[in-house]
Formats: sequence, structure tokens, C-alpha cells
Amino acid sequence: MSVFEVEGGKVLSGAIRPTGNKNAALPCLAATLLTEDEVVLENIPRIRDVSTLLAILEALGAEVQWAGTNTVRVRASGKLNSQPDPQLSERIRASILLAGPLLARLGRVELPPPGGDVIGRRRLDSHFLAFRGLGAQVELDATEVKLRAPELRGSDIFLDEPSVTGTENAIMAAVLAKGTTRLRNAACEPHVQDLCHLLNAMGGRISGIGTQILEIEGVDRLGGATYRIQSDHIEAGSFIGLAAVTGSVLRIPDAPLGHMDSTLLGFRRLGVDCDVDDGDLVVHGDRDRKIRSDAFGHIPKVDDGPWPAFPADLTSIALVTATQCSGTVLVHEKMFESRMFFTDKLVAMGARIILCDPHRAVVVGPSPLRGAPLESPDIRAGMAMLLAALCANGTSRIQNIGQIERGYERIHLRLRELGAEIQRLEGGEGE
Repeated sequence: MSVFEVEGGKVLSGAIRPTGNKNAALPCLAATLLTEDEVVLENIPRIRDVSTLLAILEALGAEVQWAGTNTVRVRASGKLNSQPDPQLSERIRASILLAGPLLARLGRVELPPPGGDVIGRRRLDSHFLAFRGLGAQVELDATEVKLRAPELRGSDIFLDEPSVTGTENAIMAAVLAKGTTRLRNAACEPHVQDLCHLLNAMGGRISGIGTQILEIEGVDRLGGATYRIQSDHIEAGSFIGLAAVTGSVLRIPDAPLGHMDSTLLGFRRLGVDCDVDDGDLVVHGDRDRKIRSDAFGHIPKVDDGPWPAFPADLTSIALVTATQCSGTVLVHEKMFESRMFFTDKLVAMGARIILCDPHRAVVVGPSPLRGAPLESPDIRAGMAMLLAALCANGTSRIQNIGQIERGYERIHLRLRELGAEIQRLEGGEGE
């Protein structure tokens, strides 16, 4: 099994560019099933989740080709299978995103419950609410989801929560439905916006992009398109934390600044200063990192929420960052009840953290961390522990790095370019 071996305590320097948005790449790849024409997607990250979804698309009958380092061509022109491969599907949660396009294209789909990170219960009810609203029949059991819809019809749908994947599935089903769909309480994250822009480039008619009310006028068919995925704001936020915990000055070219207001506000609350220079985001991790109290000296809070609030995928990074900042802060992860459990590993490294409940942790910093054996439970907690290892004194070995590599492309090589001492070991050999 592959591991990262990290010698921590090194100050880093240089530039690190975020890859394409993982959470946009996956629904956009799923959307290629909506047309028989070729779709070219640029700035696709070469990560494990993308590789798995491409394998599922091929197994369904689509032609898939890497046309460059980060460019993928997909043509789903032949007869498609309505049943995604169950073994591949259980590896990633994004397999649920195939439901909408297959239902719209074939009128039926059978798929197993999706896999992915173990960060608590992740409801699918909003998906089924939307499909039923469009006229689909939904059958559920413990091992399979069956959807049937000889004809999808546009309607007024209020989602019971602003689920990102639920919104994306609803959009992909509605874009080929008869009539107009009004989708209310929709998620409006940057990755949802990317999907909408791709579908419009393919001939869709979606308005209200970036808001919680989407108007989707159904069309008879979609065509091919070439579309470039935006840079990943979550990866850019991870690199802000990287600079902060290692006391480094790092430049982040191509940071999606238009989508980072809440991220920059959250890290500013931790005392991490950033500025923009010639279009690049520059993180001054070498400055005094003092947690900024709320008015009248109250303990501040970094908490997540639906877009445009601080992203849930950055709460783990913010928590590790807080261990290297002066002061006390409450980190409140509202969305997933198991995401904070990795804090026991940080406490073992020397962090001063009180886990109040599955959603809240109080962090008192700064705390010198020491190297330790670690294991990555999910993508974001894995990256957070990698940051902890990079700032710790001594050597850390991180197991289960496949979780990190599901979301971060060639991360050990990119960190090494900044001066980090990190090796990817398998069977005792470095890569």
C-alpha cells in the first residue's frame, strides 16, 4: 500500500497552481451522456475520482480519450447501457450523477447506492424528490435504485435542501424534459455554475445561474461543445492553509478569486493575510497569524454552510490551520457528522483541540506538532493531515493516501517543487 513519508518543519516557497475543479469535472463528465455528439472538456484534473468516472462512462458504452494532459474527449454516440458498473460505482459518490443524464437519455436507469467518503450520512432524498417532480417513477431497495420515465416533464420543484449533487441531477434531467422547470432552493456553488454553463454551450437554456432559483427550458436535443472547467477554489483554499501552517509565502496563480470571498474571509479570521498581485493570490504565511476575536472580545467562529458561505470542504483545512495560529477559535462543521473525527490524530501530534461534539471543535493555538503515523479517512481530512505533517517536527507516514489522490493531482510532486520533503512510497520504494 502506498504511503506519504513527510519530513516536516520546512519553510516552503514558490508558486502552486490549482488544478481544475474536481467537483465541476465530475458532473460535466456525466453530462456528456446527454448528447451523441463529442464533448471536449479542458482543465480536467487527473485524479482517481475522474479516472473512475471515465471508466464507468466507457463501461456504459461511451468513447473516452485523453486528448492532452488535462483534456478529455467523450462521445456517447452508440447504444448506452442503463446500468453503471456496480463495482466501479461503489468507489465514488459521483456515480449518482449518472442518474439524471441516463434517465433523460434512455428513460430508465438502474444503479447501486453510490460510494465515496465516509463522512457521515449523505442524503439522496433531494435527488428522488426532483426526479419524481419531473415525472419519474422511483423504486428503492437496499442494493439498487431504479428510475423510469418514458417522458420527463418540466415542473416547479422546491428542493428540500440545497443539495449540490441533487441540484446537478435535477438540472441534467430537466434540460431535455418537455416544457420549463423552475428549480427553487437550488445549490449555486461554482461547480453547479460550471455544469450550467457547459449545458448552455451544448444548446441548453438555463437562466438564473449562480442563484438559488434556476429556470430550465427543456430542449429536444443537445449538441457537442468544448468547455474549460474553472480552477478549483477548494484546492486554492487548501494552499492558503499550506502557506499558513508552514510559515511560508506562496503564490497561487489562476486562483478563482471571484469564488473565494468566503474562503478569504474565513482564513482572515484566523489571522492569515492574503493579497492579489498581478492576478495571482499571494499568501503571507510568514506574518503574525493571530486569530481575530469577534466584537467585544468574543471567541470567533469559522463555520460552513451552503454557498456562498465558507465551504464545508475547507473546514478540515481551517481546523489544522488554527492549530498554528495564536488564539482560540470554534470550528463548526454543520453539514457532515463524521468529518471532525480525525481531530484525535491531531491531538496525538500535540494539537490543543476540544472536540465538543461531532460538529464542533474548539482549537487553541499555536501548538508545536510532532510527526506521527497517520491515516487518511477522506479526501479533505487526508489533505488536512498532510498539512499537519508538513508543519510538524519529525517524520510522519500517512497511510491510505489513495483518498488524498482522489481529489489532489500529483500532490506530492507539486509540494516537492515548493521545497517540501515528501516521498510517495510503495513497497519501500520512492516514486
